[in-house]
Amino acid sequence: MDSNVDKVYDLKIKRTMQNLIKNNMQAYCCDNSEQARELFKKLVKPGDTISHGGSETIKELGIRNIIANGDYNYLNRGKPGLSQEEIERIYRETYSADVYVTSANAVTERGELYNVDGNSNRVSAILYGPKSVIVFVGENKLVRNIDEAVSRVKALAAPANTIRLSCETPCGKTGECVSLSKGGSYICDGCYSPSRICCNYVVSAYQRHKDRIKVVIVRGNLGY
Repeated sequence: MDSNVDKVYDLKIKRTMQNLIKNNMQAYCCDNSEQARELFKKLVKPGDTISHGGSETIKELGIRNIIANGDYNYLNRGKPGLSQEEIERIYRETYSADVYVTSANAVTERGELYNVDGNSNRVSAILYGPKSVIVFVGENKLVRNIDEAVSRVKALAAPANTIRLSCETPCGKTGECVSLSKGGSYICDGCYSPSRICCNYVVSAYQRHKDRIKVVIVRGNLGY
């Protein structure tokens, strides 16, 4: 990356981190995936009960492998052979976990997290339950404000995730939310597909429980 552009991103990350801290969230920045993995090991401890969302970001970072091969009680809803009933049980056990690891659909420079979910086990765990929530995001997910966060989900994150999950939704075929093609920008506009993944919209701003949420910004592009 050009050094001048790199400096712009440095300043953007700095503003974002300052505002995350103002909103009672811990904020970190890592230069690469290796640093992110080492930081994760410092934020958890042996014996912790840990679960995670279905995040491409933490998969790309190798965080799942650390959890699976470490001295942790791993609530793994992706374990082969689990029945739907067993998966649902893990979802509920996650609310009592020591640590929940996930990503965000967007992080604003105002220090807000924006997340859109279908099943909503992810957003509900971010909001309440696990003692600690660690959110890993690439710098590609940093936006100026909630309006840009909404646009990012409609134009990129939702279509990419429906393709990844093989959901039969219009955005998976056209590459954008149907609301954009109709000129709509209302946050909840979308399709009426049974497979719709945009059902609940959550903004995490100032936190009552200080430092429960920890946001780790990793330089480079990660996830959707």
